[in-house]
Order: sequence, then structure tokens, then C-alpha cells
Amino acid sequence: MIHITPCILLLALGYVAYFIAACVLDFQRATALVVLTVLAVFAKSYELIKNSVALSLYDTIPCVFHHVEGFLLCCRVFLLVVVVLLVCWLALDTSKRPEQLISFGGVCMFILLIFLFSVHRAEVMWRPVFWGLGLQFCIGLFVIRTQPGFIAFEWLGKQTFLNYTIAGSSFVFGPELTAKVFAFQALPIVVFFSSVMSILYFLGVMQWLILKISWVMQITMGTSATETLSVAGNIFVGQTEAPLLIRPYLQDMTKSEIHAVMVGGFATIAGSVMGAFISFGIDPSSLISASVMAAPCALALSKLSYPETEESAFTSEKNIKVACGDEQNILEAASNGASASIGLVANIAANLIAFLAILEFINNALSWFGGMVGFPEITFELLCSYVFMPVAFMMGIPYDESFTVAELIGTKLFLNEFVAYEKLATLKINRLNGLDELIGGERQWISVRSEIITTYALCGFANMSSLGIVIGGLASICPSRKGDISSLVLRAMITGTCVSLVNSCIAGILFVPPLDCVKLFQISDFNAADTNIKKCCQDLFQRYKFTFSNQTFTWLQACC
Repeated sequence: MIHITPCILLLALGYVAYFIAACVLDFQRATALVVLTVLAVFAKSYELIKNSVALSLYDTIPCVFHHVEGFLLCCRVFLLVVVVLLVCWLALDTSKRPEQLISFGGVCMFILLIFLFSVHRAEVMWRPVFWGLGLQFCIGLFVIRTQPGFIAFEWLGKQTFLNYTIAGSSFVFGPELTAKVFAFQALPIVVFFSSVMSILYFLGVMQWLILKISWVMQITMGTSATETLSVAGNIFVGQTEAPLLIRPYLQDMTKSEIHAVMVGGFATIAGSVMGAFISFGIDPSSLISASVMAAPCALALSKLSYPETEESAFTSEKNIKVACGDEQNILEAASNGASASIGLVANIAANLIAFLAILEFINNALSWFGGMVGFPEITFELLCSYVFMPVAFMMGIPYDESFTVAELIGTKLFLNEFVAYEKLATLKINRLNGLDELIGGERQWISVRSEIITTYALCGFANMSSLGIVIGGLASICPSRKGDISSLVLRAMITGTCVSLVNSCIAGILFVPPLDCVKLFQISDFNAADTNIKKCCQDLFQRYKFTFSNQTFTWLQACC
């Protein structure tokens, strides 16, 4: 029996009235609200049904498919249907944009490479692999190709507290420093975001959200409760914070599960540092969707790289408890979150100073050694551009831009993602400022499609400097497994890198570049039958509050 207090009933009625009013006034503006409300109602409805029937969906699956042979047959038929539909869709969708097929080839290449270097190729269970990639593709399809998904993630991207943080940082540091200096512009975002996350943990919102996401992945992919919970937590928190969700269970987890936990940490970025990347000018919706898409892909590729060969003690979610914070009230939670971010802010600033200085030193050293044999132009970026150019090309980057993107991939892998995103932001700013594409033989910017693909490729903590962070963080949580952690961490980092690269390939398959009206106006003969010309002209007139009919458009075409 569900007991509803008058206060809850009043709040529910008030929200319904607010929801209806928002939809009636401007449904397009309320699309994000509709999506969030539907998701919340679905999750709450399932919880109520589960409690009333006292039987979870996870428990009913073995009953429905009692015979293993029948279950396997259904899986094979379902997989065959999905493959056929995917091939048909690719054939239709890539007919106008054949470069998307290169990105699809990239997905196949990375999966094949991981399988070839798998620890136990004969023991690979393909259910988590195909389901993980399928979930990743569906999330990408929802975010990149559908209007509700695009609007919802665009709205989430705008809620990264950039403008809110200015109120506090301007008061402390002054408006001039906040507007011009990186340390006073980007780093305070980490403080505010950390405080907000602490409040959400105190209220139980984050635990509820992480549990729901992990439940979806667990029942589809068949992974254990602990590894799934940790990977789901990595969407929101860092590679050393997410394992705290499963701290009591780490010592009893299998090596494959520990490997999956580390891959999840390497393949995603923490929500707190995401705000710093957005302040660089990186597309926020791409960053958020990349981190969400990486979660199922991380589980999929981790089970391909290090298959499960032991018996897991955590196949059921019933005995898994997610701990809450120790704060007594919401103000203490906000204060503790802000205080906890001080070390993170200092770490970000110190790493940027150190790695940019190291990069400059390496470039000068390589230039000096290269000058001895007549090649003073050798730099770290130049070496990376040749080493990782095939990788960038298979992601779907055009050949002439693949060398520039390869530099960013190498910078991210050998230095860190902050330096790589800062360089990507510079390329984006150059494009927006209208710089020439090539100056002195050096590329100044890359296309919008390449920017989006690269954003997905760089989204992850997989770099050499993170190896020590992961070993130290996990070993301090569970000292008895330090040997296993140390032996698996390098493989996990490489697998996490592949997760980000597969993510970028999915983006390359799905992303449709926006129509470049300026370039179109430069090369077009303004044919009235050209739908692209008409669309660009309509956008131009709508921007300046003009409207015109087809006859007016014909007159405009003749005038031009």
C-alpha cells in the first residue's frame, strides 16, 4: 500500500500544473523538461511495480528463458536482425556521405585489434560485447540524430554552471581577472561543480541515478553488479572516486571485474573537470554524450580484452549497497564538496604548468637533435602526427586533417587531456575567427565534423600520467589487490583509449555536418531549385526577422 502525504500530493499537483503550463506556452522550449519527466516517471513506475510484485526483471529473465538453448537461439535471431538492420541503415545513410563508412571500418578495426590481443580469446562472451556496443550506438543515435535527444543534451550542456560560477569568482578575484585569466575563469567551475555534486550525493540523487543506469547495463549485458555500478559511477565522478561506491567488495572481485573498473575510469572524465573543458570552448553536449556513451562501451571492450574466467560473487544486485555521505545537512555537504575540490583545482593547475613546460622542453630538445642532421623542425607533435595519423584517418577524419588530429591524440595519450583539449579549443577559435585554413604550411583549424569526432576521441583519462593515479588510488582502497591492480593497469589504459576511439568512430558514423551557408554562397550560382540555397536564405531572413514566400525567393535569386 502506497502512502501519500498531503504535502507530497500538493507538490505533485503543483508540478503537473507547471508541466502543463510549460508545454502549452512553448513545447519546443519544454522538450528537455518533457524528456527528463518521462525518464523520471518510467524509473519510478518500474520501482513501484517491482516492489508490488516483489520480482525484478533481472530475476524473471532466467524463468522466461528456462532452457539455455532457447535463450541462445533467441539471442542469435535478435543479433541477426540487428546486423541486417544496421547494414541496411548504413547503406542508405552513407549513400550521400561515404566518409561515414571509414568510421564504421574504424569500429571494426579497433574491436578486431582488442580481440587479437585478448588475454583469453577462447573465453570471450559476446553478449556483453554486442549489447555494450549496441547501447553505445543507441545513445549516440538518440543524442546526435534525434531532435529530443539533441535538445536534451544541449540543455544539459548549458547547465555546466559557467555563468553561475562567474558570480562567485568575480567577487573573489575581480571581474577583470575572471574574464581574462584562465586560472580565475576555468578552475572556479571545478569548485562549484564539486559542491553541487556533493549536495546531490547528500540528497541521494546521484546514488539513485547511478543505480538506474547500472541496472540497465547489468540486465542487458549480463555483467556483475559491482563492476557495472563502478562504471556507471564513472559517468559522473573520477577514476579514483567511482571505486569508492564498491569499496567493501573490491577484495572479493575477480581480475576481470577489477580490469573493467579501471577501464571505466580511463574511458570517461569526471563531471567536475568537464566544466573546465567547456570553459575552453569545447562543445558541451558532445562532452556529456561522450562520457555517457563510454560507459557501456567500456564494459564491452573490457570483457573483450580480459574475459571473465572466474566465478563472480556479485552476479545479483540484491546485496550491493551504495553508501551515502556523512554530512548532517545540505550546507555541510556544500561546504565539504567545495573544500574537497581544492586539491583537484591545485592538481589541474600544477599538471597544466608541468606538462606544458615538459612539452616545450621536449620540442626544444628534439629540435636541437634534429638540427644536428638538418631537420630542426622535428617536434613532439610532428612525431605524433605520423604515428597516430592512421588512427585519426580510421576515425573518419579527412586525410589532410588527420595529421593535426593525430597530434592531439598523441598529446592526450602521452601528456594529458587538458593540454589536448586546450589545443583543440585553439583550433576551434581560429575557425570561428575566420583565419586562413593554412598559414605558412601549418593548419590553423579543422572542420566542424573533425572537431566533434576529436572531442569524442579525447574524452577520457587514459594517459600515461593516470597510471600512477589509478594504482595509488585503488591500492589505497584495497591494499590486498595491489599486485593485481599493477599487473592490469597498462592493459586497462590501452583498452580505455580504444573505448574513446570507438566512441569517436560512432560519432563519425552518426554526425551530419551543419550546412555551411557562407561557403555555399561563395560557390553557388543561386539556383532557385537548390533546396540548400533556399534553406540558407530562409535562415538568414529569419535571423533578421524577415519572412518571404517562394515568389519573393525567386525575386531574391534573380536579384543576386
